[in-house]
Amino acid sequence: MILAERAARMEAEAVAARAQAVNSSTEALIAYLKLEIEKLRRELYGSRSERKERLLAQMELQLEDLEAAATEDELTAEKAAAQTQSVKSFERKRPSRKPFPEHLPRERVVIAAPESCPCCGSAKLSKLGEDVTETLEVIPRQWKVIQTVREKFSCRECEKITQPPAPFHVTPRGFAGPNLLAMILFEKFGQHQPLNRQSERYAREGIDLSVSTLADQVGACTLVLQPLHALIETHVLAAERLHGDDTTVPILAKGKTATGYIWTYVRDDRPFGGTSPPAALYYASRDRRQDHPERHLQDFTGILQADAYSGYNTLYDPSRAQGPITPALCWAHARRQFFELADIAANARRGKKAPAISPVALEAVKRIDALFDIERDINGLTEEQRLAVRQERSAPLLMKLEEWLREERSRLSRSASVAKPIDYMLRRWGRFARFIEDGRICLTNNAAERALRGFALGRKSWLFAGSERGAARAAAMATLIMTAKLNDVDPQAWLADVLARIADTPQNRLHELLPWNWQSRQILMASAA
Repeated sequence: MILAERAARMEAEAVAARAQAVNSSTEALIAYLKLEIEKLRRELYGSRSERKERLLAQMELQLEDLEAAATEDELTAEKAAAQTQSVKSFERKRPSRKPFPEHLPRERVVIAAPESCPCCGSAKLSKLGEDVTETLEVIPRQWKVIQTVREKFSCRECEKITQPPAPFHVTPRGFAGPNLLAMILFEKFGQHQPLNRQSERYAREGIDLSVSTLADQVGACTLVLQPLHALIETHVLAAERLHGDDTTVPILAKGKTATGYIWTYVRDDRPFGGTSPPAALYYASRDRRQDHPERHLQDFTGILQADAYSGYNTLYDPSRAQGPITPALCWAHARRQFFELADIAANARRGKKAPAISPVALEAVKRIDALFDIERDINGLTEEQRLAVRQERSAPLLMKLEEWLREERSRLSRSASVAKPIDYMLRRWGRFARFIEDGRICLTNNAAERALRGFALGRKSWLFAGSERGAARAAAMATLIMTAKLNDVDPQAWLADVLARIADTPQNRLHELLPWNWQSRQILMASAA
């Protein structure tokens, strides 16, 4: 009776474990399919809301947890089923695995074959073939010391001693190679890993590199790379059109942190078929006074796509000595204000406390989205083609939108929630409607917002900049790293190559080290090889 009871209990546990595994697998599959559907919708129709990208990130995180839980439950069910004879083990259906990349080196490990037949004991065995099981493995980071030997020779005629020059190091009497320096820089400014965390990780690998030692390398590299930063700065400010924006960054002050700012100006001519390489330029400041953009853009006279920050207004003044900058405002900013009043999904989550959905805001979002639909069709076309399509398709919609906004505003009171976003647009309508007159202008300032995303995410990791100079150093390095990313160049590989070659590169050939030229050089070298 005891044995029968124990068998029944084990069978019940196996059935329950299998049911739990099936349930977990189904939940993971549903989450996976939902994520794929949202990605396809975004690819087909574009982002339908300002929070779509954040929603995808949340869904991926949820899928990650569900997949891990499903694997745990599957193994538990398998273990429980192995103890019974009546319950089958559960095996999840997984998508077929992609083959490993061909460029990865292969290491063959051959399991020794039997010397005789296990059945009859005969030694007359002939090979029929082989089955190969591939396992992906990683080799831990390897450290090495490169010994550069400089032999001395003396002349038997004049007795003069000759010796090759010492190898170049970024820091005086330096010891760090270019690959190590590039890794330190990219980890700190590209992956947002402060030097103290890097130092701890290196110590666990048996390498003692103190924070002060790493900081010395960072300061020296920043100085060495300054000429490239200057070339990128010149390239960005020579653009016909720029995206501009700023974000806060905490800066350490006496006993507290002060709110500093990182400014970015992005040159990206690809939306209107431009051939100039994209680049991003960053500056840091202690505050947000208008003299900062005035100084940054003192020689710029093109189109500035930005938000309605009043600090830019002096740049738009016709009496400006260098000539006025042409303003173009961001439709995504304007749409966001309407969307917050028409977010049905957010209201459903709030329940009974949710405010009423504004029909005017909902209609405004639909009308603005119609303009965005046209822009997706003409993205990447030439300036003339974009302008022709806008005059034909966007201009009538824009005219109707203005008339509708003015008519709705005349019916609203000052206290109406939707009056504020309507006034925001109507007071600046000329700057919003400028894209109808110029094919180079984009509807949004998303290029600048994407460029600042790294700082928005990174400040949660490094908390604050150690000083105003530290913030400026971060801005300079972000200029190099983001420009490399915009040109589809691996920032760490590029920095390593630049640090190794910059000392031997003449001043008039430094442009060859810029990311877009470096990429061309790499392609030529690969084709030659």
